[in-house]
Amino acid sequence: MNRAALNLALLALAWLPAISQSHDNKYGDNPSAGKYYEVRGIKMYVETYGEGKPLLLIHGNGGSIKAFSQTIPYFSKQYKVIAVDSRAHGKTIDTGDSLSFEMMADDFSALLDKMDIDSAYVLGWSDGGINALLLAMRHPQKVIRLASTGANLTPDSLGIVPKAWKDMRRHFESNKDHVRTTEKEKNDWKIFMLDWLQPNIAFSALHEIQCPSLIICGDHDVIPIEHTTRIYQNIPHAYLWVVPNSGHATLIEHRDDFNKLVDEFFKKP
Repeated sequence: MNRAALNLALLALAWLPAISQSHDNKYGDNPSAGKYYEVRGIKMYVETYGEGKPLLLIHGNGGSIKAFSQTIPYFSKQYKVIAVDSRAHGKTIDTGDSLSFEMMADDFSALLDKMDIDSAYVLGWSDGGINALLLAMRHPQKVIRLASTGANLTPDSLGIVPKAWKDMRRHFESNKDHVRTTEKEKNDWKIFMLDWLQPNIAFSALHEIQCPSLIICGDHDVIPIEHTTRIYQNIPHAYLWVVPNSGHATLIEHRDDFNKLVDEFFKKP
């Protein structure tokens, strides 16, 4: 199963039942909070909630702002939450034929400039966790503190549990020669290939991250605990949290603990 399909399956199981009983389904499709920003050749869709210090939320592969429906209500009480549809995701259209995590990290830096925000707290999930790390590496002045959950640095069976990686390989082999004609087919393949070929980040490159960083995974995550631990060990000012009884969707499966602990980390002296 590719990362996009995995995230969608997790959301279907854990997220949709929760929002069906509340008003949280407005997130990601809220005209009163949404706005487009011209960013590096695309129109990036952003929703903002609350007031206070800025907090940038970055979702995973195949996701959108909706992935943070259990996160926004908590943090918007005390932060200016900036929830973004990443390039080629959600309402942010990208017709280019290539996509990289470095490109996306530069998008977020440019977005903060557009919004006249010097720096922000950053919370990223899955591919968004990768983007959070790269944003801190490439634009260190933009990140006050970061929390990254479910991120990997390599697109192989060391960075992804072997079964999930083998499922991705089967998907690639079965579909690589398929002729894609619609824009959706082309975009879906582009974001699948993002995770099939990337990221390719050396652990030593993490030494460049100077902001305090909270590195998170579930104890049954699709990212091996050993891989997450190596990420933590290579960031100078890092903390590690392996969430017990959790899969990849730590911020959904353990919403209350997740929100509270990340908030405490952001406020830690």
